[in-house]
Amino acid sequence: MVSEQRERILEAALEVLAARGFKGTSIDAVAERAGLTRQGVLHYFPSKKRLLLEVLNFREQLNRENLADRRVGEDLAGDFAEAVAFEQSHPSLATVHSVVLAEAVTGQEPAAGHLRQRCRSLQDHLAASLTERYGEHLPSGLSAPTAAAAVLALVEGVHQLWLVDPEADLDLERYPRIVRETVAVLLGDEAATPDGQSPATKG
Repeated sequence: MVSEQRERILEAALEVLAARGFKGTSIDAVAERAGLTRQGVLHYFPSKKRLLLEVLNFREQLNRENLADRRVGEDLAGDFAEAVAFEQSHPSLATVHSVVLAEAVTGQEPAAGHLRQRCRSLQDHLAASLTERYGEHLPSGLSAPTAAAAVLALVEGVHQLWLVDPEADLDLERYPRIVRETVAVLLGDEAATPDGQSPATKG
């Protein structure tokens, strides 16, 4: 069970990292945001590297908790749409991921190592789940590994579209809807589209 003070530090660090990135974040800035002393933060997180990794784990924990009431896996398109909707309602979660991802692209550790492993793990896990459910090929015709990579790329891309211009479309359901409908097509799950018909078969 995460202590109240430890969670307060993680929430403060999440905000600071989202705004400044890993290089621009300091223990002092996190301590100020959390209303604690520098030593108060270091008591729980002995280094900035350790704090970053714990924030990324905390982000994933919050996402898992949001899906706790769902029967995850029964409606995969809906699961991914809900994950996007949750991060839209908590912008710092999506922002910190994108900021750390940008740093990882330039090879900055520990972000690079963490996200490299996370991307591989997510793709492998989703591909295995799709294979277990559908076999080597999905109803859409895609292979499980291809579908897994496409779904995760879609979610990443939607995050970027929204973060770059969050005020372009005030319809908060737009991006979750895009994810739900597109994942349904990628999986070949026509029941998950609004009218029960895959857009690929319309017209």
